[in-house]
Amino acid sequence: MIDLSELGGSAALYPQKLGPQLERALVVRMTEGDYRAASFLDERMFTRQMEGAWVPVSAMEIRLGEIEAKPLHFIFHIGHVGSTLLSRLLDDLGDVLSLREPLPLRTLAELYDFGKAPDALFEMFLRLWSRGFDSTRAVVLKATSSAARLGNRLMQARPDARAVYLSVAAEPYIATLLAGPYAASDLNGFGPERLSRLRKLLNDPAIVQPKTLGELAAMSWLAEKLTQQSVFAANGARVLPVDFEKFLDAMDESLTQILQHFGFDASPARIASLMQSATLTRYSKSPDQAYSRDLRAQLLQQSRTNFTEEIKRGLNWIEALAQRHKAVAAII
Repeated sequence: MIDLSELGGSAALYPQKLGPQLERALVVRMTEGDYRAASFLDERMFTRQMEGAWVPVSAMEIRLGEIEAKPLHFIFHIGHVGSTLLSRLLDDLGDVLSLREPLPLRTLAELYDFGKAPDALFEMFLRLWSRGFDSTRAVVLKATSSAARLGNRLMQARPDARAVYLSVAAEPYIATLLAGPYAASDLNGFGPERLSRLRKLLNDPAIVQPKTLGELAAMSWLAEKLTQQSVFAANGARVLPVDFEKFLDAMDESLTQILQHFGFDASPARIASLMQSATLTRYSKSPDQAYSRDLRAQLLQQSRTNFTEEIKRGLNWIEALAQRHKAVAAII
């Protein structure tokens, strides 16, 4: 049974989804273990044992004053750049509650695109995402890549928050996306929003719809990188840039910097423990699969061989825009 009197006490009651009219939310009972097991807090998180019920948003709002908020921080990323790995490593600290890609954040991003998101609803979810358990020192919310377009709004709403923003250069990004089994559906599904965002970011409505998968991947990279630049510009040192390739090359140093940025204990012993974590041997999005840095390198090389021409098309698409826009030239 879902009893909303428990809502303010901990993160045990999780608001997983908003209803179509924004009047109801699906609330699910979760343990700390459920949060750690969930690669994504969307439809893929559910197990047969989970209890849930649709409740009025107004009934949740009444309980917001009972919340003892934990410090809330963020992970932003451009997609396929180790954000889930970093989030799971933060889980291994034991005193951090990681929220991986809450579905309502994606809903709010879409609503804000059309000027239909109530600010009160946005604030309500920030309060709910700030809850933890007795062991929780801080909460770190990992946004989806496309929801990072709310990065400035999230940072402005929480002036004490810190964020990490993960990215890679264009070529490995394009190669990674093209290697994915669902590349076409993923790129086409997010394509219209990213194209609209790119046109706004560059103030150039004449940017043409990409014609190939390589060009679509390039457009995705550019839209997300320009979004990243806007978040850096607005928030300065509160946002730490992390290149995933460099992260893998010097993981202990990178983890030390990231933990210090969030204000967490970054002692040598703690970093050494993370470096021995089983998390580093599994595929973060599906921990039942083995994975490693070497396997990633092999898959990237295979993609570069299989999609040589598409990768070139993507890089040429970016280069053509760089000839017209100084902001693009500065990024590449």
